[in-house]
Amino acid sequence: MENIYIFMLVALVILAIIDLVVGVSNDAVNFLNSAIGSKVISPRNILIIASVGVAIGAITSSGMMEVARKGIFHPGEFYFNEIMYIFMAVMITDILLLDVFNSLGMPTSTTVSIVFELLGAAVAVALIKILHTDSETIENLGKYINTGTALFIIFGILLSVFIAFSVGAIVQFLSRLLYSFHIEKRASYVSAIFGGVAITAITYFIIIKGMKGTDFYKDVQPYIEGRTFEILLYGFIGWALLSQLYISIFKGNILKFIIIIGTFSLALAFSGNDLVNFIGVPMAALNSYQDWIGSGVPAEQYEMVSLAKKVPSNPWLLLLAGMIMVVTLWFSKKAKTVIETGINLSRQGEGHEKFEANNMARVVVRAAIAINKVITKIAPKRILSFIDSKFKSPTIVLSKKNKDELPAFDAVRASVNLFVAGILISIGTSLQLPLSTTYVTFMVAMGTSLADRAWGRESAVYRVAGVFNVIGGWFLTALSAFTVAAIFAALIYYGNIYAVAALLMLVLFLMTKSSIKHRKKTIEQKEKLSAEKAELKTIKVVMKESSERISDVTRRVEKLYGHVVTDLSAHNLDKLSKTKKHVKKLNNDIDELRNNVFYFIKSLDDSSVKASRFYIHVLDYLQDVMQSIDYISSTSFIHVDNNHKNLKKSQIADLNSIREELSELLNIIQASFEDRDYSQVELLNEKKENLFDNIAVSLDNQVDRIRTEESSKRNTILYFGILLETKDVVRTLISLMVLFHKYSTLYKKDDIKNIFD
Repeated sequence: MENIYIFMLVALVILAIIDLVVGVSNDAVNFLNSAIGSKVISPRNILIIASVGVAIGAITSSGMMEVARKGIFHPGEFYFNEIMYIFMAVMITDILLLDVFNSLGMPTSTTVSIVFELLGAAVAVALIKILHTDSETIENLGKYINTGTALFIIFGILLSVFIAFSVGAIVQFLSRLLYSFHIEKRASYVSAIFGGVAITAITYFIIIKGMKGTDFYKDVQPYIEGRTFEILLYGFIGWALLSQLYISIFKGNILKFIIIIGTFSLALAFSGNDLVNFIGVPMAALNSYQDWIGSGVPAEQYEMVSLAKKVPSNPWLLLLAGMIMVVTLWFSKKAKTVIETGINLSRQGEGHEKFEANNMARVVVRAAIAINKVITKIAPKRILSFIDSKFKSPTIVLSKKNKDELPAFDAVRASVNLFVAGILISIGTSLQLPLSTTYVTFMVAMGTSLADRAWGRESAVYRVAGVFNVIGGWFLTALSAFTVAAIFAALIYYGNIYAVAALLMLVLFLMTKSSIKHRKKTIEQKEKLSAEKAELKTIKVVMKESSERISDVTRRVEKLYGHVVTDLSAHNLDKLSKTKKHVKKLNNDIDELRNNVFYFIKSLDDSSVKASRFYIHVLDYLQDVMQSIDYISSTSFIHVDNNHKNLKKSQIADLNSIREELSELLNIIQASFEDRDYSQVELLNEKKENLFDNIAVSLDNQVDRIRTEESSKRNTILYFGILLETKDVVRTLISLMVLFHKYSTLYKKDDIKNIFD
């Protein structure tokens, strides 16, 4: 029996390592966003600064480990085997949950996830114990669970979301009035005062949030407790003077220094306080095993009263955990995906919007516009004019080749993000409110971006929708964590080692699948033609890239059409469903090109502006092709999904004959565009006429079947639809070939202006 728990301990250690990786991938957004978005520090130096903070924070995190041991449930009410079941369920759930959010590029709270996983697993095991005991009922659940903690955390979440957003917006508004966007024009004492406030807040944050609860804090506690006002006052005076010296004598950029120390402080706090979210449970399991193994009492009878006591953490384990976190920080691709979400939602300039608009976002934006109109009418014009002057962004002239080097926001906003988050987390810690670093840092960033007028009329509804999506994801985390952990705990309780093995196999399968999918998605994004690229595009480049795109679309259409005909003939709903998804993906790719046409036109050099009309026509043709193949795929799927009659053998034979001819024609088109040889227009027209003749015969055959045989109305509608849309696909692709042939001929003659005549 002892071997079972050794196996569980080994599994928990492996799960802890994996959890550290997925956890850092998620939480890196908390302390890297501001520095990366502002681009005042090189990415390499940002990672070095954050790595030092993470490493130091990991070593000083021992005081926070008690949360996993006794913060959510009363350990003395559970036996050793039950505690191990709870811990296994929690770790498996945590990894799966965080990996899902990381793959989606959505930041979530590791604090909320671990708390509600512990709560869900403990509730499940407690209910099982109650069911197996005649003397207890559901009313005795409070005997096992610390329900006050869960309610306290929910209250802290709701409060922190509102306060962080509001305070971030107010402080950013005042900071912009102080600085404007023309930082270089401000007097040095302005930056010194700003530096004094910001650095005082950050250093106080390091002491209170980064050190409190650790063994180191006891040495400085007598000098800190009850002297908050004095510390802040003297700190402000000292840092303001040092900032003035740094600016005046060394000609330094105080905002850059604020971002450096702010990034370090948030990384320190993250590691020091959130490390419990990743290794607190395995360390508690190890302590439990060490306590039980020498007792001589069966695991099913040994009460875990010892978990309620404070146990010092192993510093070597903490150091190892810190090293894993640092390595993840440098190499995790999913961390970069999550960071991009936070930066995109708060960026100052234009770009692609990750989230679609929703009704709630539209209502909020309309309300904000209405309020703004009222304020504009009431407020004195002189004041409004003064405020507007402070929010006028400078025009930064960069070559289009270097346009992507523009920061998402400036150093003022990055500094405000860091020191406001530091202040709020410090206050929350001193008041013993269970704030989440993710909640506070994200909502501060959203508040500052709103106040900085980063959410214009063109982007506001998408940014607001993004904020709602992320916030909704946080609360979904709590619900999912509780439910899944409870289910896993119940499975492990009854399935024992077999359930543990099965769940570990599930983790391995899902993590591998997720990793492969994310890697494939990353490669596709790199290969995808982005019209927002800053490189100059000439007419020749436009033609080359468009030709490659059409070749790819034609290849995919040929494959999809063949699948539809084959699967429709076999009445195979599952395969038709998969084909429908592939069609949707192709449709989304073309829609993205259409959405990017604005940026594409801006990226053209002056001599190639006329190429924009050519590109617009190409997109229009591609859209027509997609409408046809989408119709063919969707109607075929609906036909089978509604259990309508199978196609007749004669209909299937006609479709297969058309498919073979179409495949041959599309392969010629695909190869022509791939080789950029557009000279086979006559051959394609000849094959088109042969195919159209075949389609005409098939149409006549169906008319005869309707008149002479008993035929299905639904089959007829589907059959006619496929045949007619097939003609549209061919007609459109050959029109594209004609367009390119004409274009290439005129290009050689240097007569581009007459291409559309």
